[in-house]
Amino acid sequence: MKLPVKIINHYKNYKKQIRDRLLDFKHVPESEYFYELCFCLCTPQSKAANAFLVVEKLKQLDFQNKNINPLNILNDKSHYIRFHNQKAKNLINMKSIFPEIFSVLKSKINPEKKRLWLAENIKGLGMKESSHFLRNIGYRELAILDRHILKHLVECGVYKEIPKVGSVKQYLEVEKDFIRFSKIVKINIDELDLLFWSYETGEILK
Repeated sequence: MKLPVKIINHYKNYKKQIRDRLLDFKHVPESEYFYELCFCLCTPQSKAANAFLVVEKLKQLDFQNKNINPLNILNDKSHYIRFHNQKAKNLINMKSIFPEIFSVLKSKINPEKKRLWLAENIKGLGMKESSHFLRNIGYRELAILDRHILKHLVECGVYKEIPKVGSVKQYLEVEKDFIRFSKIVKINIDELDLLFWSYETGEILK
C-alpha cells in the first residue's frame, strides 16, 4: 500500500493550500451551519460549484428564516441540482428540525455519535454527507467516502476493487482501513481527501 508518485508530487505542490483550506473549515461561524448543511444536501451526484451557487441564492433569500420553497432554485439550469424535487423536500425537512440539529452539534457527545445522529435523522444526508458537513465546520478524522476516495484507495493498493459503503457497518470498516492507510503514508485522512479531490478536479473546494 502506497501513494503513487504522481499523487506524492501533487501533494508537494498543494500541501500548503490543502492545509490552509482545512484551517478555513475550523473558522466557519455557527451562523453558517445551516447553509453548510444545505450545501451538503445539494452536492450528492451534482457539481459542488452548482451547489455553492444554490446556497448563495438561498442565503440571499433568507431561506433559513422565510417560508420559501427552494425547488425552483435547485431546478435553475444555470446551477442545476440533480434530483431537485427530492432534495428540495430534504432541505425543507432539515430546516424544520434545525433547532434540534444545532443542539446536537453543540452537545458534548463525540463526533462519531454526532455523525451517526445526523445520518439517521436528516433525510438525504447519510454517513458520507454527514462526514462532509462535519468536516466543513471544522471536525477532523471523519472519512468522506466519496467515489474519488474509493477509487484512489484501489489505486493505492488498499483494495483490489471499490468497496461497498452502503451500510453503516460497511462505511465504518472502510473508514478504519482508510485511517490505517493514512498512518502508513503519514498524511491524515482530511488532507488525503482534499489531495485526491484536487488531483481529480484541479480545485480545492469544500
